[in-house]
Amino acid sequence: MATHGARGRSGGRPTLEEVAARAGVGRGTVSRVINGSPRVSDATRAAVEAAVAELGYVPNTAARALAANRTDAIALVVPEPETRFFAEPYFSDMLKGVGAALSDTEMQLLLIFAGSDRERARLAQYLAAHRVDGVLLVSVHADDPLPDLLAQLEIPAVISGPRSSAETLPSVDSDNYGGARQAVEHLLSRGRSRIAHITGRLDVYGAQRRVDGYREAMRDAGHAVDEGMIEAGDFTEEGGHRAMTALLERHPDVDAVFAASDVTASGARRALREAGRRIPEDVALVGYDDSAIARHMEPPLTSVRQPIEEMGRRMIDLLLTEVADRRPLASRGLERRQMVLATELVSRSSS
Repeated sequence: MATHGARGRSGGRPTLEEVAARAGVGRGTVSRVINGSPRVSDATRAAVEAAVAELGYVPNTAARALAANRTDAIALVVPEPETRFFAEPYFSDMLKGVGAALSDTEMQLLLIFAGSDRERARLAQYLAAHRVDGVLLVSVHADDPLPDLLAQLEIPAVISGPRSSAETLPSVDSDNYGGARQAVEHLLSRGRSRIAHITGRLDVYGAQRRVDGYREAMRDAGHAVDEGMIEAGDFTEEGGHRAMTALLERHPDVDAVFAASDVTASGARRALREAGRRIPEDVALVGYDDSAIARHMEPPLTSVRQPIEEMGRRMIDLLLTEVADRRPLASRGLERRQMVLATELVSRSSS
């Protein structure tokens, strides 16, 4: 009596063709089922899975990757110090979204920090060896050389927010301009008029767009923009504290603050309390990100919610599309996609 077990008709390990024959479908359909493609009917998927179980077929991922000149690995590169990555909820939420999107694939995710010159040099050598199929770049600064390096190496990449309005790489971002407008319009609707803004790092395009949104919302409401009410921050708690202290020294009559991140807002709150200012009675406060920090602050922080986990998932979708496209990167320039997701203001007691 013939038995199948872990061997196919050839006597060796079962092949994809044998699984297809047993299931009564084509080889490509079997491949789609094995790779988790949604473009397969439930009945067909069940037939293929039954054939795989009967024959004991095991996908040879290493051979498939080698034949396709693939590594089945993606790098999430963070050009920031590790301390910032673990201190700011933005990064953990992004990682959560990326991980969720990859969970149904056979791709491995590598987390790489490149916050120092030494780490960047080591990363450049690693990437030059083409050990990953693609790269996700998070928190990219305007002068960051990594995107250009990836283009030179012909490695597909997606970044979390463009470096400028002339960005050529695929990117996924939230509507920084619109989110800032929402924050300022909310404060204006609460009767505030001396509204200050603590920026993020201004070599980050998203931070620049938040400043633009702040300025335009003030102008549209008939208020002249006082540049002295804009203080540079760096997305950190200490940066928020320093900026708020400087603003209070220059403008003790400030009655509202829009901070470029929740972490920055927490530093601003500390400075306001040290100065004896009540929130929101004396100074209303709004942050950005709608992270756990916003919900746990006292009083709870009004914040602009950007869908960070969704951004991570969309970045993976774009990157896998780029990886599957075999054309040279330079030939895809006009087809590059920049995706912008909507924001939402979440009102709480701080404003």
